Amino acid sequence: MASAREMRLRIRSVRNIAQVTRALETVSASKVRKAMTAMAATRAYAAKAWQVLTHIARQPGRESLHPLLVRREQVNQSLVVVITGDRGLAGAYNSNVIRYVFQRFDSSPVPVKYIAVGRKGRDLLLRRGSRLAADFSNLPPAPGFGDVSAIGRLAVDEFLGGEVDEVHLAYTDFVNMARQETRIKKILPLEFETAGARVAEFDMVRPGPAPAYEYEPDQREILDEIIPRFTALQVYQAILESLASEHAARMVAMRNATDNAKELVGALQLLYNKIRQQSITNDMLDIVGGAEALAGQAMAEAV
Repeated sequence: MASAREMRLRIRSVRNIAQVTRALETVSASKVRKAMTAMAATRAYAAKAWQVLTHIARQPGRESLHPLLVRREQVNQSLVVVITGDRGLAGAYNSNVIRYVFQRFDSSPVPVKYIAVGRKGRDLLLRRGSRLAADFSNLPPAPGFGDVSAIGRLAVDEFLGGEVDEVHLAYTDFVNMARQETRIKKILPLEFETAGARVAEFDMVRPGPAPAYEYEPDQREILDEIIPRFTALQVYQAILESLASEHAARMVAMRNATDNAKELVGALQLLYNKIRQQSITNDMLDIVGGAEALAGQAMAEAV
């Protein structure tokens, strides 16, 4: 059994850890509110962009309007943009994304390469021997569109250059503070059959007739500008969703760690009290035994 001194050191150590986890929980709670604000600010723009693109893509000859609208007859290689975090201490947040990606693409009939956004995802992909096309780690704590637009441009260049025939986006969708869902969606070639559902995800659907648009100078020039930009916007929106999910997962994980540390301190304190009680009992027995020995010696000398 450990000594009383060792138990005191263990209790102090666990209390110090609880202070750290409590501080991390507070920091994550502050960051998740900011991330939710940034995430909500882009949803309206993303929904309106989908409405415009859907209207254009439903025109006759949609596949002749832009190369990013053309479906490849045969898929020879896929690209997956995997969004994770740069830091741990977020529970199963990072591992859930990688596990979901491998469940989807491990049995893929065509080769798959990855763009890793986040250090944790990069490390897990390399550990599994996956092919990395690029690595975007250590993004700013509150990334702007300019910080992540290169990811979308790289995905577009890979598709237009014929290096890959489809591009998927793997990220964590923020539902609420207690629920985050890992999702994979296809972003290239752009598929507009599901555009209505994606707009509904942003809570931007309004009853009434479909809007009508007039385009200047013409649709082709608008598509050349808006489709690559919107592909980057999808990546940016997914990064914001993942960032809010990461902070929420870390806040919950740190709260659970703090609660567990408190329970452990209580158990260690009880064990420490038992050790002290046992030590005091042993000391009392030693005193009583010594007194009896002295009394017996005195009686022997008197006889």
